[in-house]
Amino acid sequence: MTEFFRLLAAGPTFFVSAWLVMIFAGIVDQDVGIRPFGYITSMVVTIGLWLAVAPAIGAIARSSKKD
Repeated sequence: MTEFFRLLAAGPTFFVSAWLVMIFAGIVDQDVGIRPFGYITSMVVTIGLWLAVAPAIGAIARSSKKD
């Protein structure tokens, strides 16, 4: 049952993560050399980051699981 609630918590976490990406992109735009982008673009970036990081998190969780 806890997996169900973790899945429900991932929804709001996604939107907060996208908002934070948008905020930080606006803060570091001059230093990094990017243009600030909007919320929709930050959602796409967040999906990309989650897809890149999720396999690593899964591998770490499987390797640290005790038998």
